[in-house]
Amino acid sequence: MVRHPIAIGVALLLAAVFAVHPSTSASAAAPVVQTTEGPVQGLSANGMNQFLGVPYATPPVGPLRWQPPKPHAAWTQPLAATSFGKTCAQITELGVFAGPVSVNEDCLFLNVFTPAGAKKLPVLVWIHGGGLFDGESNDYDASALVKGGPAVLVTINYRLGLLGYLAHPALDAEGHDFGNYGLMDQQEALRWVHRNIAAFGGDPGNVTVGGQSAGATSTAAVMISPASAGLLHRAIFESGPLLTVAPLALAESRGTAFATAAGCGPDAACLRALSVPKILSLQGTAAANGPYVTGLIVDGTVLPIPGDTAWSTGQFNHMPIMNGGVKDEGGFSTSINELFFGPLSPEQYTEIVTKTYSGPAGPGNGPPNYKPGTAESVLAKYPLSAYPNPSAAWIAVGSDANVCRHPTLNNNASKFVPLYAYEFADRQAPWYFPPLSFAHGAAHTIDIQFLFPDWHGGPLGASHKLTAQEQTLSRLLVIAWTNFMYTGNPNRTGDKPWPRYTAGSAVYLTQNVPAPSQMPAANFVAAHNCAFWDTVLIY
Repeated sequence: MVRHPIAIGVALLLAAVFAVHPSTSASAAAPVVQTTEGPVQGLSANGMNQFLGVPYATPPVGPLRWQPPKPHAAWTQPLAATSFGKTCAQITELGVFAGPVSVNEDCLFLNVFTPAGAKKLPVLVWIHGGGLFDGESNDYDASALVKGGPAVLVTINYRLGLLGYLAHPALDAEGHDFGNYGLMDQQEALRWVHRNIAAFGGDPGNVTVGGQSAGATSTAAVMISPASAGLLHRAIFESGPLLTVAPLALAESRGTAFATAAGCGPDAACLRALSVPKILSLQGTAAANGPYVTGLIVDGTVLPIPGDTAWSTGQFNHMPIMNGGVKDEGGFSTSINELFFGPLSPEQYTEIVTKTYSGPAGPGNGPPNYKPGTAESVLAKYPLSAYPNPSAAWIAVGSDANVCRHPTLNNNASKFVPLYAYEFADRQAPWYFPPLSFAHGAAHTIDIQFLFPDWHGGPLGASHKLTAQEQTLSRLLVIAWTNFMYTGNPNRTGDKPWPRYTAGSAVYLTQNVPAPSQMPAANFVAAHNCAFWDTVLIY
């Protein structure tokens, strides 16, 4: 299908609807900033000042492995902050998220991007996605958000996989916060921002935390955690509302099994002496996680309650929320599956639905369980005869099951704080994968390139450019995101074109070409068969 560029008059009208902020001048001089730890010297490139690879915590190595992060020691000579720091240890290559396979534990670095001459600008701390077991801060071009705001943007690394999320009775009994080490890293980065961002021209009293996929669930966990109070003021969830979280008993059971498989049993010192390659070999492979990975854990302190309880009871740090996803979330995992294993056959479709919706249903495939007959109900609701091929059917199942969790968060959290809901629906947007046997649609991750230009898509990806219409949509979304950073309202002021989501006016903003439009929540629920999924999903 050929798409024609949007008319200039319409583009100008839409840009005017979302308020635009004044520009900030740039400088080519190598910038130096004094932080509380010591001076850092960055570089000027791509119209921004960039400070790359700044350590925000002591390396979590040796006896500090599986310990809460500690502040970094001070230095006196200028630190060369001109290249990204090392990526955290990872082995599973989750398609477009994956950084290179890494064995680095010394990886707690952040990057600051700011307009030259910035003064008290709003700050976005961006948490990368990747399932909490892969990904890196290096992959996000901050230029559109930094210059479009103007704003200050911070990207961070945090511990991943078994090094970042592990509960084990011996470790948990040591008298420190435990389990969610990656989440604690994110909070330590926020404390660094609170101490230092004013020196970079940011406002420590106006910090937005956001992320996509696992970055969104991390943002929600940061928002729920009592330890985050005062560190953030707005939250953006892109394709990842946090609801269910692994219970501590399940996490400790898996941690114990991991320690046994590693030959350590109950010996914490043995666990800390393991090589990173040994840990990664038990964590998983390039294609999949192993049986010991849990992700976020309800540890009782850092993350005291699961998301569904937090949103329904108001037990979270109150602030404006932007929450949304993409129309065809399942296109991402289906693309990865085909890359590794080839197109789904009819028999494999039945098998994967049966495996997914039979037995354990909780985080990491732990309790609670789906009720008997759930798989059969899903197969009846999404019969192969209704789709061009088994992959298209599986995309529909995965997409609806994912996005039908959003109304639960929206309906609950909007009782306590301003909330703005959306759905990204450009099904023709560039896809980073090679040609596949199905139409990917508006797949999980496909919206990232509209906020972070030419998002490279990881080692499996290929670069494709946005069309003229999509470039216009990108500019409008950048304006809305930075408006939200300024005021907690994507319109900056008022209720148009993006209305606040309330019980009396439950409306989503559909993000699509040629222009965003409003969609009643009832239409969203009907389009994704949420009445069916509300009888199936376990929150």
